[in-house]
Amino acid sequence: MIIVLEQHIADEKKAHIRDFLETRGYQVREIIGEVETVFGAVGTPGIDIREVELLDGVSKVVPITRPYKLASRELKREDTVVSIGPVKIGGNRIAVIAGPCAIESRDQIFATAEAVSKAGAVMLRGGAYKPRTSPYSFQGLGEEGLRFMREAGDAYNIPITTEVVSPNHVDIMTRYIDAFQVGARNMQNFELLKEVGATGFPVILKRGLAATIEEWLMAAEYLMAHGTDNVVLCERGIRTFETYTRNTLDLSAIPVVQKLSHLPIIVDPSHGTGLRGKVLPMGLAAVAAGANGLMVEVHTNPDQALSDGPQSLFPEQFEKLMRDIEAMTPVLGKSMEHLPKKQHEIILTSGKTTGQYRAAFQGVHGAYSEEALRAYFPDEFEAVPCRSFRDVFEAVMTGEVKYGIIPVENSLAGVIHENLDLLMRYPGTRVIGEREIRIIHSLIALPGTGVSQVKRVYSHPQGLAQCEAFLDTLPGVERIPFFDTAGAVAHLSKLQDFESAAIAGEVAAEYYHMEVLKEGIETNPKNYTRFYVISREEVAEVEAKGRKVSRVIMVFSTPDEPGALFKCLRILAENGLNMKKLESRPILGKPWEYMFFVETEVPNQQSCSKALEELREASDNFRVLGTIPAR
Repeated sequence: MIIVLEQHIADEKKAHIRDFLETRGYQVREIIGEVETVFGAVGTPGIDIREVELLDGVSKVVPITRPYKLASRELKREDTVVSIGPVKIGGNRIAVIAGPCAIESRDQIFATAEAVSKAGAVMLRGGAYKPRTSPYSFQGLGEEGLRFMREAGDAYNIPITTEVVSPNHVDIMTRYIDAFQVGARNMQNFELLKEVGATGFPVILKRGLAATIEEWLMAAEYLMAHGTDNVVLCERGIRTFETYTRNTLDLSAIPVVQKLSHLPIIVDPSHGTGLRGKVLPMGLAAVAAGANGLMVEVHTNPDQALSDGPQSLFPEQFEKLMRDIEAMTPVLGKSMEHLPKKQHEIILTSGKTTGQYRAAFQGVHGAYSEEALRAYFPDEFEAVPCRSFRDVFEAVMTGEVKYGIIPVENSLAGVIHENLDLLMRYPGTRVIGEREIRIIHSLIALPGTGVSQVKRVYSHPQGLAQCEAFLDTLPGVERIPFFDTAGAVAHLSKLQDFESAAIAGEVAAEYYHMEVLKEGIETNPKNYTRFYVISREEVAEVEAKGRKVSRVIMVFSTPDEPGALFKCLRILAENGLNMKKLESRPILGKPWEYMFFVETEVPNQQSCSKALEELREASDNFRVLGTIPAR
């Protein structure tokens, strides 16, 4: 059963409800969602649910009708995102796992690890123990293979997964791996599932050779009932009457599973087809169908592979697959999962910095974005310049920096739509804060330059437009667009041209040792830019705990029917949420279809939670992009 707890329930009441259920033989799992917190109680004892409904702190009780309880969408409405080391599988990210079918030698697994990690894989797969149809086939290197794989994973900073084939191997494997893989032949080996589940390790559970979807989910239930919440389902093809391919890859299982279960689902096109030439198209088809990732076999020399050579990709084929998936992600509204860069990990000890904090901004040093960054973060933060706004998002997603700062709106020029689109294209990021700064433009030149000498002025087109009235007082001066205001100042410092000037902020002049000829030259002094601070979603989740929220940023599409948008906006009004911004943005790859970007004030948490729940039901593709904390 599902026990929905009251908003802001006291810890003592929650403990009492848990104790009541556990003393009656139920296993209890607490699930904290975006909207509500629930207890999932599973077990065989009979109890009148009215007894539970009467407990202090219980909002309502909902029976679970599916035979699988913990894996059911009835228990948990939000998608589960499984953590395997630094890797997240689920939600709106696409994670790719790659490696050889079998670990053959230390050199082989190291070479493969280097190739797949360089191409963008976020996990390394490889078999140390191989269940083979023939007893005379290569059975794997056992613990020696595990050791080789662990060394390769550590060398390339990539988590590893391998198949467990016997309960006797479970303890040994926990010393080396980051996630278990349960193969198709063992999907209904229930004693093995119990042992693996009890470790609490993440598990990638492959669908059995001829298993129904319900049987597959019941196998996941065994794992979850015995201790692990982190289960990733893997569709790898089922056996049918067709013999041309090794198996029949059932891509229809993806949307079916996603409706029935909150668990993430990935696809193995290598075993699903058994043919190297079919892996790329079926892998792309799986991603298009909504899979949360792929598991692909890659070998540096497939023709000499000791296992599954005909279905293993060459490294260059795998690189092409990764490029093609990357090209698809904007249309799907997803982003590729990335491995954090180890050398830039941020370490906290007792709230004090033991490593250097880094935050990214677009432009060069001295840019207004860096000024906003300096205003938001403490002095010890390192400001990391990026060439483009997209590079800021990439730096955050790869872990090169912990935070990024992006401009979203200027009081005179309006919304910066590129960054709204990037927020939607990088669902692994979240807005966690904002900073507003006044934009004060200055005319800047080499020291000793007079205003009368200036014949050329460089700046961003927006900077030139915002200073038009001042520039009109300089007849004959050429206005030259530049990619960035601070970049224009940096350019001048290299030109050493006393007939050129730039329009930028005073900070840029100081940074490049230039001189401010005239300050405050903008036509309208009411010139402000608002910036969002972004981070990876797991960072945002930690920082959001216990924090009072003043605004919520969300995005959704609506059904193609009259009044659909009105119905959604009415939900905000009826719950007392004051909408501050509404923007429509075209959906890339879907002409004449739009996503609606909304920023709204939050009167209180209870009203906000109710509104979000109702919006999720009334709209399509609803997603919270972040929150702004109360000051």
